[in-house]
This record gives sequence, structure tokens and C-alpha cells, in this order.
Amino acid sequence: MQQAGVIDIGYLELILAAGFMLVAAYVSWRMKLGQEKSIAIATVRVFLQLLAMGFILIYIFQYQSWWLVLLVMFCMSLFAARIACDRIKLHLDGLWIDVYASITLSSVVIALIVVEGIIHATPWYSARQLIPITGMAMGNTLSAVALATSRLFADLDSRSDEIFALVALGATPQEAAMPSIRSAVGAGIMPTIAGMSAAGIVQIPGMMSGQILAGADPVTAAKYQIVVLLMMSAATTLAIVMACFLTYRKRFSESGYYLDPGMRAKQS
Repeated sequence: MQQAGVIDIGYLELILAAGFMLVAAYVSWRMKLGQEKSIAIATVRVFLQLLAMGFILIYIFQYQSWWLVLLVMFCMSLFAARIACDRIKLHLDGLWIDVYASITLSSVVIALIVVEGIIHATPWYSARQLIPITGMAMGNTLSAVALATSRLFADLDSRSDEIFALVALGATPQEAAMPSIRSAVGAGIMPTIAGMSAAGIVQIPGMMSGQILAGADPVTAAKYQIVVLLMMSAATTLAIVMACFLTYRKRFSESGYYLDPGMRAKQS
């Protein structure tokens, strides 16, 4: 069935498409990776979560108000922070708050600039523009923050002897940690930059592909995709810089000394 230029996918075809995940499941079983359960859970979750979001957005598009839009964005940011912390695999006091602040502030600020200053949506809280754009920013930044934060702590630990010496010689925690912060920020930015380099040559990115499939003019779709890629680059950079500067102190005591593993609180 076709609606306004979009070819609708039937539920039967959607269920059949789940067969693509059998490839990953077979590889996991054949190579004894033990990921079959995770693959099955991820498949079920993607069905339930995306269809649920689709039905919620239908309601919000029809009866949108600023508080409903902000409520959805708030819920998205909570889940984004939770997923990022799970990927970091470190349980440190206050880490969730730092990750939440980094992802939320960077994504929401950049999304509002795009909606107000580039797309000129009316009203500013237009759910059809603000929610998807914020979601794209958060999805990209959560992966980058998880990668950068994990890299930061690993690099700090690998430099522990050097950091002990620098602090003993009078360096501040930030001065001692700065090489690790630079390394983590560079690692976090790299995937986004690589994606931008491949866009239009190796791949047609998601938003552009979606708009073309929906019947939009390819040049118009390309313009939107350019804005999205630049937006994600800015949001990612802001998020990982904030995350690194907020979290590096968790490896130092209040007096500024680097904490060896036996002196660290709550982590695994």
C-alpha cells in the first residue's frame, strides 16, 4: 500500500524481515559466540520499541503541545544516558549524572539551533521536526560518549605511573590527565568524521535515504542530510568534551592525587 509517496510495509512482510537476523544468529551459533539470546532480545526490542514510538508519535503529531514534546525528549535522554553507562561498564559514583548532562545538553541545544535557525519550524516545539532531530543527535552522542569515556579511563590507567610522577612534581589533576583527555576526545570524534567522509561516496545516509524513499527531491534530501551530519558532528564534539572534563576527576582524590585500584570507590 502506498501513502503520500511512501510504500507502506505490511506487518507480514515486517515479520518476514526479521529473518535477516538469522544470519547473525547462525554465525553466533556456528562460531560458539554465545550471542544467540542477545540477538533474539535485540530483535524483539527493535520491533516493540520502534512500533511503540511510531504509535506515540501519531498521537503527539495530532495533539502536540510543548510539554508533551519535552516529556518525550526527557524520556529519550534518560534512556540514552542509561545505555551509554551500560556500554562504559564502569560503576562510579556520579558517572550517570555526568553522562546524562553531557548527552542531554549537547543534543538538545544543537537540535533547537537546527529547528529554529535552519529549518525554521513553526512552532519551535513542532514534534515532527524536534523529536526526530533530537533523537538522531542523542543516538550519535551516546555512542561517542561511551567510547570516549571508556578510552579516557583506560588511557589514564595505562599512564598511572606517569600521572603519579606528574602530580608529585606539582601538576594539577587536569594537567596530568590532559594527554588522556585529548586521546579520548580524538577517539570519540573519529567515527563521526569517518562517516562524513564516506557520505555520498560509499553510502547514502539514513535521513537522505528515507526522504528519497518517501518521494522527496534527492537534492532537497541531500541538503537535509548535510545539516544532520554537521549537527551530529557538533553535538558529538560538545558531548564528549563535556563528558571527559566532567569524569576525569573520578580517578583523582579530592586532594588531587591519582587513585590506584585499591583506593577507588564503587567500580567494576
